Amino acid sequence: MNGLETEVRYVKGIGEKRAKLLNRLSIHTLKDFLNYFPRDYEDRSKLKKISELQFGESACIKAVLATDLNTSRKSGGQTVLKFRVFDDTGSLGITYFNQTYVKNQLCKGNEYIFFGKIQGDFLRPELINPAFEAVSKAGKSTGRILPVYPMISGLTRSIIIQGVEAALAAGFDELNDDLPDSLRKQYDLVHAKDAYQNIHFPKSLADALNARKRFIFEELFFLSIGLRQIKSMRQKENGIPLESLDLGVFFSALGFTLTSAQNKAINEAVLDMASGKLMNRLIQGDVGSGKTAVATACVYAVVKNGYQAALMTPTTILAEQHFFRLAPLFERFSIRTALLTGSLSSKDKANICEKAKNGEIDLLIGTHALIQKEVGFRNLALVITDEQHRFGVNQRTALMTKGTGKALAHTLVMSATPNPRTLALILYGDLDVSIIDELPPGRKPVKTALRGNLARKKVYQFLKQQIFAGRQIYIVCPLVDENGNEELKAVEAYADELKNDFADMEIGFLHGRMKPSKKEEIMCKFTSGAMKILVSTTVIEVGIDVPNATIMVIENAERFGLSQLHQLRGRVGRGDDQSYCILFTESKNEETIKRLEVLCRTNDGFKIAEEDLRLRGPGDFFGKRQHGLPDLKIANLASNVKELKDAQEAAERLLQREPGLTHPENRGIARRVKELFEKNNQSGLLN
Repeated sequence: MNGLETEVRYVKGIGEKRAKLLNRLSIHTLKDFLNYFPRDYEDRSKLKKISELQFGESACIKAVLATDLNTSRKSGGQTVLKFRVFDDTGSLGITYFNQTYVKNQLCKGNEYIFFGKIQGDFLRPELINPAFEAVSKAGKSTGRILPVYPMISGLTRSIIIQGVEAALAAGFDELNDDLPDSLRKQYDLVHAKDAYQNIHFPKSLADALNARKRFIFEELFFLSIGLRQIKSMRQKENGIPLESLDLGVFFSALGFTLTSAQNKAINEAVLDMASGKLMNRLIQGDVGSGKTAVATACVYAVVKNGYQAALMTPTTILAEQHFFRLAPLFERFSIRTALLTGSLSSKDKANICEKAKNGEIDLLIGTHALIQKEVGFRNLALVITDEQHRFGVNQRTALMTKGTGKALAHTLVMSATPNPRTLALILYGDLDVSIIDELPPGRKPVKTALRGNLARKKVYQFLKQQIFAGRQIYIVCPLVDENGNEELKAVEAYADELKNDFADMEIGFLHGRMKPSKKEEIMCKFTSGAMKILVSTTVIEVGIDVPNATIMVIENAERFGLSQLHQLRGRVGRGDDQSYCILFTESKNEETIKRLEVLCRTNDGFKIAEEDLRLRGPGDFFGKRQHGLPDLKIANLASNVKELKDAQEAAERLLQREPGLTHPENRGIARRVKELFEKNNQSGLLN
């Protein structure tokens, strides 16, 4: 045995088959068992009298088996074992389904402890398939607080408990505390050994809470340290210094007046790039707040200083939108723009790559294709990433190093997802932040309504009125299956169905599996106004800008998070006319309705994001997108705001006092931070 590094397959009672299941839970060693924390607890330590039981509660009772054990068989082969137990306050029925072996473990007249959920009705309360132990042998599954773990089919709680017990037995002496005594004392944190013992097998719920408090703080503390180290190292990096430049000529070509928030963000970015230090700045703002205008001003400044810029987007359609919008603007200033996506032919890709390396392209716009090995630049000075929450820190870094010189490129990050401040502090802990907190003048808030299927006929009549008035409509269908062809089928079928209600009107559909040429054809039709209704998946969530489109209809709105719904709603309301968003749902769930009504009350993306985080938690805040941060095992950014603040303050104080973390009491912290980022393939950022 190798202590905590012992592989789980060698643990007694587990073996190869169960080890494979445990591996799916990222449990590979005994150490992983220790760090597989319970999601809840069952308090089986307190006994209740039968007369005190409440329907729906889970409880422990001590009672005597009072009747014979009667077994019967129902149609379908199901076996049923029934009997009654009593204490000095009453009696209770107990039923086991398909567990005939229980009969051999029970004896009439003996006293047992039973644990389960009280079911049945007022006249006949009962326990169904309860856990039980003889009073003389109690203490394993009753008479204690038992942990409840996240589980998958094929595993049981007893297997996890067995593994944790083995880990504590084999490696308890190895559990040194990586947090200094002074830090634990300051924040009232228990020692690591006590924390591991009590988070799995607490003697009281207070012990469990203290253990969780310690691990939540520890997790957020190590994450904060790592992000601050990344930011600190980047601040020490020399950036390509730009000479000051009069941007007035460029601003006059935009055709609109920038808001004060946009001007402030541009000034901050330009000052960063002129300072001689490396810029790492986030431009965060609500949908339609004008982040792209900030980015274009930065591109102009960089190119007029004799350097190149790159703009990376998460989708081909967004890259294309940026290209077709920006290329004509930059052409007026002799700035050469090109588009690089994965769908281009090998010949076209090679041609663009060659021109970028030779300096014949000033701004290269593209998808993840920009970070491929064959892509290089002659003198790259600015990297812009759009919709940052879809990229990890590694992807930003990969593009920053694409220049041929020693200096890294400046980085400007744009996010149209207004993040709650607590989440932004973690997501963008390595960046300086500029917030665009105002919309362009004259922009009318989108009116939003929640409707059920009974209102569909009335809604369709309203849509027709809008179309006859010269407006256009988006209709979004939820993605059914990202891995199959259901996306295509759902969108095509819906578009065909609409033709019954919108005869003689051109209806198009758009989805992520279309060829770029077909997408461009559809979007050109819609942008020109020839197509009145566009049915799409969430591929239109970002970037597409058609001012004449005034209505966004979202089917099955309950399947989306609030922030994503807000993003979709942001596709309308970009012109001078009043725009509308209609959310269709058939859900009768009260919580779901309350959640969707948030969209009807406000257009403030930051308030919506806070509510989304509160309701769904950080794990679901980004759906399946990879934001590139180490996973949080126990901390919850929605509910652990105080712990996050404490951890960030502690991290900042420590790094101010001892930035290298080389002091003996801080070496454990340095090691744990590196391990945390290694698990997410980002350890190189800390070297």
